[in-house]
Amino acid sequence: MSCAREEHSHPPADFGPSDAAAAPAVSAHETGNLLTLALHQILLRVGWTFKAEGILVPAFLDTVIDDGRLRGCLPLVSRLGQSIVPVFSVRALQAMRRKKWALALFAAMIGLPYLALAGIWWRFGGQKAWWIASLFLAMHFAFFIFYGLYLVSFGTVQGKLIRPTRRGRLLWGATFVGLFPTIVFCRWLMPGWLSPAVPGYSYLFLFVGGSFLLSAAATCLLAEPAGNDCPAAAADPQNSLHEAWQVFRRDANLRRLAVVIFLFGLLSVTIPHYQNFARKRLGLSEDDHVRNLVLMVITQTTAVSLYSLLVGPIADRWGNRLTLRALLFGLALAPMYVVALTSGPGERGGHLFWMVFILLALAPLVPTILINYSLEMCEAEDHPRYVSLVNLAMMPPFLLSPLVGGLVQAIGFRQVAVASAVLMLLGTALTFWLDEPRHRAPEAAAPVRHPLADE
Repeated sequence: MSCAREEHSHPPADFGPSDAAAAPAVSAHETGNLLTLALHQILLRVGWTFKAEGILVPAFLDTVIDDGRLRGCLPLVSRLGQSIVPVFSVRALQAMRRKKWALALFAAMIGLPYLALAGIWWRFGGQKAWWIASLFLAMHFAFFIFYGLYLVSFGTVQGKLIRPTRRGRLLWGATFVGLFPTIVFCRWLMPGWLSPAVPGYSYLFLFVGGSFLLSAAATCLLAEPAGNDCPAAAADPQNSLHEAWQVFRRDANLRRLAVVIFLFGLLSVTIPHYQNFARKRLGLSEDDHVRNLVLMVITQTTAVSLYSLLVGPIADRWGNRLTLRALLFGLALAPMYVVALTSGPGERGGHLFWMVFILLALAPLVPTILINYSLEMCEAEDHPRYVSLVNLAMMPPFLLSPLVGGLVQAIGFRQVAVASAVLMLLGTALTFWLDEPRHRAPEAAAPVRHPLADE
């Protein structure tokens, strides 16, 4: 059975009803916890920038094997890892009295694959071999298994300790403040590490793993009152899938959100191909390509931080639905920009290509807004379930990522970009059919049974 209670069809105005006993203790430490979570995310962000999924990870794979189909496997591997396993972690996370220890554990574990990759590249780097590419994909898969668990634990901790109207503040605070150390490290360290020669990428991977371990240590500073929302229960995979399906079947708004997530995913799987398209169109030397990669990373990182100054307050003030709509529309402009740019003279288009990452910088903000939106759709005890379902909904389009890579290899990137722009505009339009949880009037909502209360 699920941890079921009487629930209303409106989200809690402050902290969840299951946290009522702990609410005074949570409120007393909320500002300190917000700052601690911001520090945690800043450290995580610095490390993440050195493994930028849409730029540096595919660029590294290209140094081993330059093949669109292999590059197309990256989104599939990442999404499979972070979507499936978290669904089975919900019961264990619900039963934990202090969720921060799960957050600390998984934040540390996401660093381990990159520490292993640092050693592997130090020993065997510089070779163009399929076995190295396969081993890298395996480590990439392991990383995202842990990262999926991390996302569920972070969403749960945030849902317990930070009110909905302050979560946007956490988003912009962490991303904007994190910009400055990130830019310093990128300009200082990254150019010398983006080299297929040994040690090169070994230092990059070591830096990534170390940053994640430091971010894990920061979560130990959280002041989290013990909770007893759910009794401990055995993690039965069949029951976990059944409960997840029941929630999905009975929540029409969640189903509509899943369609929007699917369309967003179809654009996401094209992102690793942008840097490769730029390299081939410009005909860059290795040194010029490295400089271009650093410029792309700095551009994207800076843009994400500047966007967060707007996205966080907008989400707090006007809701996550409107914020999601704006982000998706902005992302639809990115492939349009590339198509328009490359329709003219190649020299002009090539030198301005890096600016597409100003628009693509919106993509990393979308999962955060999706998770924050899902936290408002349900009661506090169901936060892990909804976060895991949002992650799971992102998986289907990534199953098509090898096919997208094959299309890029066969017909070219521009045609694929046009299709992704059309789909993204459709996703933007569909957000008008999503509910806005904050518009639901508590006094007008009649109590209803929890969807899983009778299971």
